Amino acid sequence: MNAVVKLEMKKNLQDRGLLFWALILPIVFTVLFISVFTSGTEEVESKQVIISIVPGYTVMFVFFIMISMTESFIKDRNMGMIARISSTPLSPYLYLLGKWIPYMYIVSIQIAILLLFGKLVYDVPLEQPVQLSILAIALTFMVTGLGLLLAVVVKTNNMGIALTQVIALGGALLGGLWVPVGMMPDFLQILSRFLPQYWAHQAFQDAMTGTLQTGEFIQASLILVGVGIVGFVIAILCFPIVLKRAKG
Repeated sequence: MNAVVKLEMKKNLQDRGLLFWALILPIVFTVLFISVFTSGTEEVESKQVIISIVPGYTVMFVFFIMISMTESFIKDRNMGMIARISSTPLSPYLYLLGKWIPYMYIVSIQIAILLLFGKLVYDVPLEQPVQLSILAIALTFMVTGLGLLLAVVVKTNNMGIALTQVIALGGALLGGLWVPVGMMPDFLQILSRFLPQYWAHQAFQDAMTGTLQTGEFIQASLILVGVGIVGFVIAILCFPIVLKRAKG
């Protein structure tokens, strides 16, 4: 498994496209939208917009790691790597774990850099750093768990990219990452509560301003971890089917 982890990390460090999706694009979007939505506003209103946009775009863009996860998995499948697993001592599940762990590191670093950017450039508050750190880990687990599921079930890169965009952008729109949930129609406000993006965004905002209550923190963390576990378990259950198909 360690060999799989090292190989995956090496490939990702050499991938400039990942750097673009993970850091450059979210920073550009953050700067652009903060400039647009804070233009001509009072300082208090401007601060509220910034505190919404910084965690909102952080949550949205971590989902794009799914593109890299699906591309890597499909490459292994097309090269016959997955088919050869059955003839090696490596357990298929340890292989999945080895493919998953590097992306946990990558997303954790991505979240840390984007929040640090918000702090250094826009002086966003980070009043509850312990809660923010735990939420970042829970968000990382959730996103990569879903990414692993997507990587296992999709058959082509284009399908992976399309589904990632639907999950990332659709979740951002309905989860209140673009427009405050309070400004959305009532039925969309109800729908947003079924999306992990909503819980991550609300918890991050409250932790940044120091108003996140213990119950809300536990609830948001459990929801994020729970979604990640569901994705990971389904990926494990589906993997034997994929393995048989690859061998055939």
